[in-house]
Amino acid sequence: MTWWTVVRFAHVLSAALWVGGQLTVSLVLLPLARRLLDAERRGRVLTAVGRRFGMFTGAVFLPVQLGTGVAIAWHKGVTWASLAEPGYGRILAAKLALFCAVMVAAALHGWAVRAGRPSFARSMAVTALVGSVGVVLLATALPAT
Repeated sequence: MTWWTVVRFAHVLSAALWVGGQLTVSLVLLPLARRLLDAERRGRVLTAVGRRFGMFTGAVFLPVQLGTGVAIAWHKGVTWASLAEPGYGRILAAKLALFCAVMVAAALHGWAVRAGRPSFARSMAVTALVGSVGVVLLATALPAT
């Protein structure tokens, strides 16, 4: 096992926790909260979950993803110019662009919840979730180098 294996593991584990958390909240927690809790309790629980998830995103997920992602790209010799090249470069560029879009959608979701815009909040949550799955798909499509 090399240092780069550990860096790559941290990158994948962090992404798995974030995307897995989104899926768990969407597919497990939300349906149960809707079925078992009255509107007031549901609102308090889901707000607390959202805040905690947002704190995890800012304190753990983003720093780990950005730090390990930059390190892996540097290790693989990725340059700005190589992001336009077929294969690894273009797939990585698409992954990065989608990742940025997901982060914007997640931030807009948080804003919409706080602003009392539930329809927009839900659409941004779905956008962030679908985009996150797309990021994982693109990551698995990266050719081995």
